[in-house]
Amino acid sequence: MRLVVLKPRGEEEAGLSRLDGILRESLRRVMPEKNGRMEMVDWIETAEELERVCGTREQLRGRRILFAVSLGELGINLEMYAMLRCIRKNPRCMENSIAGILVDGGCELYTKSAAAEIVFSANLSGCLFVGQPLVEATKSLRNFRIRASNLCLDLEEAYLESARLLIKRICGFEPPRRENLRILCIHASSYETSNTLSLWRLVRKGLEEKCRIQEIALGNGKIYDCLGCPYQMCLHYGQRSECFYGGTIVEEVYPAIEQCDVLLLLCPNYNDALGANLTAFVNRLTALFRKRQFYEKYLFSIIVSGYSGGDILAKQLISSLNMNKTFILPGNFALMETANDPGSVLTAEGIGRRAEEFAERILRKRK
Repeated sequence: MRLVVLKPRGEEEAGLSRLDGILRESLRRVMPEKNGRMEMVDWIETAEELERVCGTREQLRGRRILFAVSLGELGINLEMYAMLRCIRKNPRCMENSIAGILVDGGCELYTKSAAAEIVFSANLSGCLFVGQPLVEATKSLRNFRIRASNLCLDLEEAYLESARLLIKRICGFEPPRRENLRILCIHASSYETSNTLSLWRLVRKGLEEKCRIQEIALGNGKIYDCLGCPYQMCLHYGQRSECFYGGTIVEEVYPAIEQCDVLLLLCPNYNDALGANLTAFVNRLTALFRKRQFYEKYLFSIIVSGYSGGDILAKQLISSLNMNKTFILPGNFALMETANDPGSVLTAEGIGRRAEEFAERILRKRK
């Protein structure tokens, strides 16, 4: 299995950077070598090289891809942004590709936000990201403290092992397919006024009779947010598929999450953030996550903004549910629209076609 490594050159790199060492050693442990060379690895290090690849007929479609980015102490890699420009200019250049991302920081900030920006752009070009696709290293490597302790390794060894496992998962990943696709749709809106639910109705028409759909509404007063129980208490309840705070999350949402193949979140955007009930849902998933991960489940979303900012919500979902909670991020995972007055989303030009295409993307997860 060939692997494409997109490693934008950092202007602050001098000689062999920490990322170079980690990347080359982790690749050596996973990819076959011949005469001291990794012949199954293709390197792209500049936007100019990426432009040339995107100018070919195949582009980067159907490939296994590792993004490897060194940010430096200011958290900015200019070559990375030039590459993102190229990816955004070619909106189908990574269709059916499977990817992960390795980000090395020169301070304690920026690694997660830079990664979310890259994942969002590549996903819009059709790239799938495996569950938990990010290995990030802050300057101090303190973010590896727990993992290092669990593996009885030092911090840099834990970093290397995490990178190795990520590459192995990218190369070995096979998208799951289900004969009887089960979709769980979660929202916290009102059908009387919500453009997001109006758009969901349109999408649902393309899904009904072709898969099983369960819809759960998280209305006001139905759920409590996570208040941060001690780890052992959270683990105790999670192993029984429960949570200390109980309620709808335990009685309806946990069983539905365990049974579904696709999680579809309906997210209206009012203040450039997920609403309170959906945020509480994401936070409360932690107890169930103690018991099992979600590497075999897909994440989709419908996002409707009154003015702008759909990309902000999309990146929140990428960070919280794909990077942290291990849901698979399929290519073009989010249908993002702008609408203000109730029902106005249905008058947007081409909305019927976009809703139909979105439904079809979900149905491609069937056998």
